Amino acid sequence: MDAVDRQLIQALRENGRASYAELGRLVGLSGPSVTDRINRLEAAGVITGYRATVDSASLGLGVTALIGISLSDAADHEDVAQRLRDLKEIEDCWFIAGDDSFMLKARAADVDGLERIIRRLSGTKGVSRTRTTIVLSTKWENRVGELPEEV
Repeated sequence: MDAVDRQLIQALRENGRASYAELGRLVGLSGPSVTDRINRLEAAGVITGYRATVDSASLGLGVTALIGISLSDAADHEDVAQRLRDLKEIEDCWFIAGDDSFMLKARAADVDGLERIIRRLSGTKGVSRTRTTIVLSTKWENRVGELPEEV
């Protein structure tokens, strides 16, 4: 990956709907050259997808929670991760170091909905404990930072 690829990646992180012509102007290449580079980055798994950022509250999901999951001693973390993947209310899942094994971001319509999610998590094979933090307000989310310098 060279400096031009890094510029393209940064531009797409900031605006995933930018046209190849716009991207080409930004990096000084033709649209077809940009298309080839982006196709290579997608094929290599560097670019993994494109999505819309949506206001969850406007979709009726007004409660956001961060939920720590502790595993039972005999639990297989990959098996638990797959079970967590099946819960559609879980938006993000990280395997972490610390007191908990997983940290989840879940969204629900209301506190009753969050309670149902927590009950389902508590009943998941391999989960020994949950610890929930309710988000009061979101100051920012999905921040696009600068890419680190090449090493």
